[in-house]
Amino acid sequence: MFKAVVPARHASTRLPGKPLLDIGGKPMVVRVAEQALKSGADEVWVATDHPAIEAACRSEGLNVLMTRSDWPTGTDRLAEVVQLRGWSDDTVVVNVQGDEPLIDPALIDRVAKALLDGDQAMATCGHPIDDLDEFRNPNVVKIALRNDDEALYFSRAPIPYPRDYFNSGCSPALEPAGPIGIRHIGLYAYKAHFLRRFQTLSPARIETLESLEQLRALAHGFRIKVCMIHEAPLPGVDTAEDLERVRSLFVSRSG
Repeated sequence: MFKAVVPARHASTRLPGKPLLDIGGKPMVVRVAEQALKSGADEVWVATDHPAIEAACRSEGLNVLMTRSDWPTGTDRLAEVVQLRGWSDDTVVVNVQGDEPLIDPALIDRVAKALLDGDQAMATCGHPIDDLDEFRNPNVVKIALRNDDEALYFSRAPIPYPRDYFNSGCSPALEPAGPIGIRHIGLYAYKAHFLRRFQTLSPARIETLESLEQLRALAHGFRIKVCMIHEAPLPGVDTAEDLERVRSLFVSRSG
């Protein structure tokens, strides 16, 4: 069994009040929590810093906790939830991002089970990249894997780097065959003891340079299991354009 937590901040540079935006007649954060409730989680909690989000969740009968407003990361907010709920060190906690109203409940369950079955501190997931433009895009985070499906590194750079192809000026004759790399999907499971420890870890140089908080775990020697899926999950909401696309997808899937 595991716990799922949906961190929901009211502040957003691109979409202020994003967790409360309407998706098919309900706030986005409610739709996310409803998906989490369909997974194998024995508890689902929304962790927020805003009373309007708290009220919206309570009106739908959801578990909700008010947390501090000054946490720098969602991982820190989860650590506060672990403390408030008093969960034991070996409890598996899945961070379900509050802007993923179409997330597949089976994926939440899968990343949790990867950690339940292993001794790593964290688990996450990825899927193969077969498009070179996506591979080179710094907004697409890539994963380099060990042979045992643990993460070696996460980067915004194209890794692993196909040297001969790039050195040739991207000659079609030297284009890598098959998948080029692995795209990281921002779904995480953690052991509760690691969440408690995370808040004591100093930020790592590689974390600051790449702006990727999961690199703090690797830099301090913690291991991250990576679950591979075949295709990209349905999109989340970062921009107004994303919002309209997700609304359309929700209607089409509900119909």
